[in-house]
Amino acid sequence: MEASSSTQAPPAGQASGRKIRVVVAKPGLDGHDRGAKIIARALRDAGMEVIYTGLHQTPEQIAETVVQEDADAVGLSILSGAHMTLVPRVIELLREQGAEDVVVTVGGTIPSDDIPELKRLGVAEVFTPGSPTQEIIDFIRGAVRG
Repeated sequence: MEASSSTQAPPAGQASGRKIRVVVAKPGLDGHDRGAKIIARALRDAGMEVIYTGLHQTPEQIAETVVQEDADAVGLSILSGAHMTLVPRVIELLREQGAEDVVVTVGGTIPSDDIPELKRLGVAEVFTPGSPTQEIIDFIRGAVRG
C-alpha cells in the first residue's frame, strides 16, 4: 500500500492546518451585543476558533487581544455610530504592532455612505444588519485563505 499524500486542503474553517482564529469585539460604549454573540456562535459552529472580547472595549484592548491571540481576523461590531473614529484607530494600532495582515471586518449599523471610506482605510468587508451568517463565514474563510 502506498502512503497517502498530506497535500489535502485543511478542513473547513481551518487555515494552514489550524483553525481560523477570529476575535469578535464590541468597541466603544455600545451596549448591545446580541448580534456579535450570534456571529461569534455561527463562526464557532463553522469550525473557527472565536475569541469574544465582551462589551466596551477600547481600540487598544482590541488590538492587544488580536496580537496576543495570533488572530487571523477581527470582527468589530458597532451600533453606536462611532465607527468612523473607532475602526480607523483599531486598524492604526494593528499596523503599529505589525498585524496589518489581520483581516478586519465591521458589522452593525453602518451608513452606506461610510462603507467606501472604511474600505479605503483597510476594512476588508462591512456587514450590515440582516447579512446572512453564511455570507460572513464564507467571506472570512476566503479572505484568510486568500
